[in-house]
Amino acid sequence: MTVLENVLAAVRPGGLSRMLTSAHHADDVERARELLTRVGIEHLERAEARDISYGQQKLLELAGVLMADPETIMLDEPAGGVNPALIDRIAGLVRSLNAEGRTFVVVEHNMELVMSLSDHVVVFDRGRPICEGPPSVVQNDPRVLEAYLGI
Repeated sequence: MTVLENVLAAVRPGGLSRMLTSAHHADDVERARELLTRVGIEHLERAEARDISYGQQKLLELAGVLMADPETIMLDEPAGGVNPALIDRIAGLVRSLNAEGRTFVVVEHNMELVMSLSDHVVVFDRGRPICEGPPSVVQNDPRVLEAYLGI
């Protein structure tokens, strides 16, 4: 499937098989293209999704999620395996979408990214929360330092 088809599949009633056998609504195609532009991969709309970089696939996933116009978005490891330039783009998108009223839940090991994006952080160690609060409090908490830095 192409990049554009992937974004359209996110909102197609009847699932992927129906999307592949029916014509696309012009409004959906227009919205999908707007979202591809928003995430910065509009130039890839005709590319096969499997052929784009891992970071570009993360941006594609975000565009697909945005097709549903959710109020809350969960991102699982958005920086994992992604080059720094695309991490910056993802962070910028999260900030702008948050400023527009969307809430994000981010599961991430890149602490620099987490601290730069978050108003409230919950730190887990071995599946249990050990600290929560604003980034300035969490990053100086002795339990966090011990769990993650061995200090």
